[in-house]
Amino acid sequence: MIVDVPAPPEPPGPQAFAAPPALPDEPVPSDEAAVSDGPVVADDQAEAGRRLPRFYLSDAVLGGVVAVLLAGGTLLPGSPNGPAQLGVVGYLLLVVGSVALAARRAMPVTALVVSGVCMLAYALRVQPETATAFPLLITVFSAASAGRRVWAASGSAVYLTGVLLVQLSDLGGGTPREVVDRVGLLVGWFVAANVAGVVSRQRRAYLRQAEQRAVEAERTREEVALRRAGEERLRIARELHDSLTHSISIIKVQAGVAVHLARKRGDEVPPALLAIQDASADAMRELRATLEVLREPGPDDAPGAARADRIGELVERARSAGVPATLSISGTPRALPPEVDLTAYRIVQEALTNVARHAGPASASVQVRYLPAALVVRVEDDGRGAATPDESSHAGSSHVGVGLTGMRERVSALGGRLHTGPEADGGFTVHAELPLPVREGAA
Repeated sequence: MIVDVPAPPEPPGPQAFAAPPALPDEPVPSDEAAVSDGPVVADDQAEAGRRLPRFYLSDAVLGGVVAVLLAGGTLLPGSPNGPAQLGVVGYLLLVVGSVALAARRAMPVTALVVSGVCMLAYALRVQPETATAFPLLITVFSAASAGRRVWAASGSAVYLTGVLLVQLSDLGGGTPREVVDRVGLLVGWFVAANVAGVVSRQRRAYLRQAEQRAVEAERTREEVALRRAGEERLRIARELHDSLTHSISIIKVQAGVAVHLARKRGDEVPPALLAIQDASADAMRELRATLEVLREPGPDDAPGAARADRIGELVERARSAGVPATLSISGTPRALPPEVDLTAYRIVQEALTNVARHAGPASASVQVRYLPAALVVRVEDDGRGAATPDESSHAGSSHVGVGLTGMRERVSALGGRLHTGPEADGGFTVHAELPLPVREGAA
């Protein structure tokens, strides 16, 4: 992550070098492509090879401010190095060594070399000052932060060696203890700058790894959710198979045996028995299709087993169960999206089941209308409603059953509208509007 934080408005004075300056995290520069100090640098170098050096306005401002402060400090009364001692060359070294900070993040090695040469030449030319080490400290930090630890350590060692030699060659300006203290303080500052740069780089590497882990976790979250959904589907399939398949199979076999015996004796087969046989066969077929869907990822239900064009079979089954039912289809029937196809079938199936169970002696009418932008399904009955609220989801009950809840969930998932409730003159109505994609050329 590259964070461009503006430089502080003013550099610290000599007394502030007891702790290394806090500098912003830096991007990997373009002049790092030659040498790598460790595996952490590899990714940054690949990134650097894909782009040109990027200079930062804050670094240019920082270099200008440092140059003005260092050059202006020589004009203050009591300064050990005044204009007479520096001359044009001395001021040029100060300015160039400070302006090199403008490239500290774009080209840290170049900035380190330029700043180090200028500051070392300045220290050899005049009496070395503590404040003149500030530009070099910043470039050392930048080089270490960019992974150029060898360059940072070498630049620090060369400068400290030059300063020590200058101090030892001019003991007349101070006692040996003062020389040791001054050089020791400089050593501490440069060590701190190198360590701070390495820590900054490791922190960036840690943040980059954390971002990568977050991206990987986001990518695998959906896979984990799909795997858990698959496991849940298998569990439900096992439960349905163990609890329903056996019971429905027994009902189907017993009904078939009863029909066979009745026909063998020459008796008339009761319509209710035939309805039980047909309903159990349909239930077994749909249950097998549902189990296949649960065991293999696919649509929510088996669209081939429950379609809107089979609503007529539901009406016939209701008639066989003793419910007078009629079917009216208007509009131009056409192929429906699988989810709409299935939802329409389930709504009629649940509504007719409720009429047979809860409406009492009643007749039902099923209306299916194909509109350009919607499929309208309406089931009405003229029954008296449920007798007890505990077992009813139909009219006259204060209990909303699972069937009506399932209808509402299916319709809501498609963005449609559902109205269920008793009519003023008796009976119960289920009215659903399921949106359809508009066909080309439709009004």
